[in-house]
Amino acid sequence: MSRPKPATFDKKKIVAENRKARFEYSIEQVFEAGIALTGTEVKSLRFGEGSIAESYAEVKESEIWLVNANVPEFSHGNRFNHEAKRPRKLLLHEREINKLHGAVAREGMTLVPLSVYFNSRGRAKVELALAKGRKDHDKRAAIKEREWKREAGRIMRERG
Repeated sequence: MSRPKPATFDKKKIVAENRKARFEYSIEQVFEAGIALTGTEVKSLRFGEGSIAESYAEVKESEIWLVNANVPEFSHGNRFNHEAKRPRKLLLHEREINKLHGAVAREGMTLVPLSVYFNSRGRAKVELALAKGRKDHDKRAAIKEREWKREAGRIMRERG
């Protein structure tokens, strides 16, 4: 019997990606969460603006919040424009929130956003990872492994 494939999310348009996260953290589990946004935030994201490079998620009471994510003000937003770096509520099932809260509290793990995207239905989503920080020697090992894979691919291409 074959092993079930991990769940992949239907990403139609990736707006922002946290590329450093996969290097800085070892990722244990990935979740898809909705984001509670205002109208001008959605418009700004649809134009492809936004950054989650320094952002993280935290559990407050029984809710998860995306902190320090930058969605710049919409150019035609007038007085109803939003604040660029305000905390945004992430929408998850209660069971998932409890699981994440327990992992963060007990096991010392971190909630790291990997990407912000629009799914096939046009909803803004965040790919949220439950991760553990890597030490320097782990990072060096990851670099060595990545370089070896690149070298092996080069050798295989040469031999045909």
